[in-house]
Amino acid sequence: MTALELLAPAKNLPCGIAAIDHGADAVYIGASRFGARVAAGNDISDIDALCRYAHQYGAKVYVTVNTLIHEHERADVRRLLEQLAAIRVDAVLVQDMQLLALANGLPLVLHASTQADNRTAEKLDWLRRHGFSRAVLARELSVGEIASLHRQVPAMELEVFVHGALCVSYSGLCYASEHCFHRSANRGECAQFCRMRFDLLDADGRELIHQRHLLSLKDLNLSAHLSQLIEAGAVSFKIEGRLKDVAYVKNVTAAYSELLNSYVAAHPDCYQRASRGMCRYTFQPDLHRTFNRGYTTYFVSGRQPGMASFYTPKAIGQFVGHVKELRSGSIRVAGTAAFANGDGLCFFTADRQLSGFRVNRAEGNLLFPQSMPAGLSVGMQLFRSNDQSMERVLSKPSSQRHIPVRMQLSLTPGSADEAELRLSVSDGRFSTSVSTPIAFQVARTPQHDYIVRELSKLGHTPYVCERVDLPAGFNCFVPASLLSQLRRSATEQLLHEATRGAAAAPYSAVALSADEVEPRAATVDGTSGRLLMQCRYCLRHELGYCMKHGGEKPQWREPLSLRLADGRRFPLAFDCVRCQMNVYADAK
Repeated sequence: MTALELLAPAKNLPCGIAAIDHGADAVYIGASRFGARVAAGNDISDIDALCRYAHQYGAKVYVTVNTLIHEHERADVRRLLEQLAAIRVDAVLVQDMQLLALANGLPLVLHASTQADNRTAEKLDWLRRHGFSRAVLARELSVGEIASLHRQVPAMELEVFVHGALCVSYSGLCYASEHCFHRSANRGECAQFCRMRFDLLDADGRELIHQRHLLSLKDLNLSAHLSQLIEAGAVSFKIEGRLKDVAYVKNVTAAYSELLNSYVAAHPDCYQRASRGMCRYTFQPDLHRTFNRGYTTYFVSGRQPGMASFYTPKAIGQFVGHVKELRSGSIRVAGTAAFANGDGLCFFTADRQLSGFRVNRAEGNLLFPQSMPAGLSVGMQLFRSNDQSMERVLSKPSSQRHIPVRMQLSLTPGSADEAELRLSVSDGRFSTSVSTPIAFQVARTPQHDYIVRELSKLGHTPYVCERVDLPAGFNCFVPASLLSQLRRSATEQLLHEATRGAAAAPYSAVALSADEVEPRAATVDGTSGRLLMQCRYCLRHELGYCMKHGGEKPQWREPLSLRLADGRRFPLAFDCVRCQMNVYADAK
């Protein structure tokens, strides 16, 4: 059986618990320092609490220690790793290979973060030989490329991103934020250079496009491609979003959990979920009713058009209809969407600027905004960027996760008036049993329903009773207090058995020879300035001018360059052999 893992983000402890409650098999979270999201740090005590909660369900907790490490920080990193080992986190995500030595001798499992640029078989084999159990693959890989990596390095677990924000550069190979704003993306301080507005200039300085978000990608959504990714050999499916709020985590986690459950149900002899427990939601998960910049499948099926969102880097949300009629103080919408007071709606004006308004009152499809928005006209598309109905549901407890258990009560005769009462409990993967002596007393009334009712009182545990078996003709009276004692003892033992797990073996660092180099994918040396980004995304292709993929022949003269509003320029180089676009700092 192959275990399939849904991996959800945790900005903090409440987000992590919400992710587990809504179907995550694992969560990833940052410690107080050295994570690739400096704004999402957490105390060791909170990570410890998350581990204890997650492990009840057989779910795992991975901690991001995936920034580049300065020499003077090595002692602090070692102390952090020792603390993480002590609370038995399930893995640590790593970018900087200094951590191979720093983790030496500690009972830790290492995963190679996507910032380590994992996209070749040579890199995966190198990671395997140096003690990594999993590689988080580059987001840019197709299903075919993932399958090829799995065939070549079958011993390496493969983790793939399936949802959330996209970096335009290969992760770990972006130096634009550091160059422009002295905030290193590889130190968790990305300033989101790729979400900014640019002009596009040709070699003669002629402006081809004015102030558009030319490097801002839509959000990834591979919900329709999970089966292909599974069959390609991926085992962990990662949702991006360690800066996202609880409502986002709940909705997206639940949506993907249901999809994985459907796949497992269709292939019960081959696959199972990596953790235990079934979720019951108070809402219908819907990926379109949560934060998104519009969706793209990126490169999962090869290079596709429509990856970027030129007109805004912000969330636009769900399409809800067209403007049918405008009156003084009201807007009538043509469509089937239901609206709520307080909804936030947005639209693109005639000059493609994003604008929005809040619904003060909704009467069916007749909306009364707080103030009539400028630039709105009949026929325009409306999108819902803030869904009040969904937010209200997700602001409350919205899921219960329970592990079904079966119980069996048996009675073994002893002396004339005494017997042994035994309760066995199983959740399908773990089992336990407890027993106690009981003075045998014939019951005056049938005992089955009473015993089932008492043994099913599992409210303060992660368990729910699925079935209770009693011997045929069971007629011994059992006091409620004794049944409660057996139930508590059995469930406590079962929980202990399920959560203790096997301690990770001490990590043993592999000595690097003096001439050994960590493999990296082929890069291009900058000849016209410092190389800031290496992108599989190609602006030429996005604009329809990639002749290699059937586009038009461009009329401009290259090289092209991007220009920020403050005048700084960034030359572009199109490496068509590698199907790659490189962004440089202007040598001038």
